[in-house]
Amino acid sequence: MMELKTPAEIEKMAVTGRFVGEVLSDLSHRARPGVNVLDLEQRARTMIADRGAVSCYWDYAPSFGEGPFRNVICLSVNDAVLHGLPHDHVLADGDVLTLDFAVTIDGWAADSAVTVRVRDATDPSTDADHPDSRLIASTERALDAAIAAMTPGGRLGDVSAAIFDVARAEGYRVNTEYGGHGIGRTMHEDPHVPNLGRAGRGPILRPGMTLALEPWWSAGTERLVSDPDGWTLRSADGSMTAHSEHTVAVTDVGPRVLTARDTPPETTRPSD
Repeated sequence: MMELKTPAEIEKMAVTGRFVGEVLSDLSHRARPGVNVLDLEQRARTMIADRGAVSCYWDYAPSFGEGPFRNVICLSVNDAVLHGLPHDHVLADGDVLTLDFAVTIDGWAADSAVTVRVRDATDPSTDADHPDSRLIASTERALDAAIAAMTPGGRLGDVSAAIFDVARAEGYRVNTEYGGHGIGRTMHEDPHVPNLGRAGRGPILRPGMTLALEPWWSAGTERLVSDPDGWTLRSADGSMTAHSEHTVAVTDVGPRVLTARDTPPETTRPSD
């Protein structure tokens, strides 16, 4: 059952969303060659504690994982794309890192993910032509298309179809097992939002609906395999992966992104 949020409740989710965006911007900036993935996990823990937020991942124990999850962020490297269990891995130049982060503040959740290429200072205009950068950009374009489809009076299938249309046009295969979801008082609420669907089908989009939209795919296959840790999901053929996600509300005047984040600087490494 979908719960419609009031404008005041959406404002509370926006508070959480701003913090989620801040954390992802901070960690994306810190994801440089030589940084251990576990250092990013620890930074996320510190920021959560300082803000008085509550991790949605800590002690998370769904049917598909080997719970409880005892980390506060999913960090997936290269061919890993979902539910990446942070581990002792030193990032190398050219690694692809997905950061997926969700918390609650004052009882309201927000969820977002971003994929970055781990690079020393580089010219973004030349780096954009790299195949991994194009893969990441594809999921970002699909997310933008899905957000644009979240207009009152539309259908949930319009959102899924918008994601799939980008994937199909750019030659990527879509997995239907894992996708987006409703969000609000908890991280996962109804409905499931697949990354493949038919326009004009499904529930009507109404003001007050809040969804976490998350297109993701790999360069080569839609199939996934699980690591021995029981959590980390990887492309079955070992190809690179990317995942983009925002929490978005349907409002009377159109979609509102609740987890917008600043683009991190490209040329300076932050100090601790």
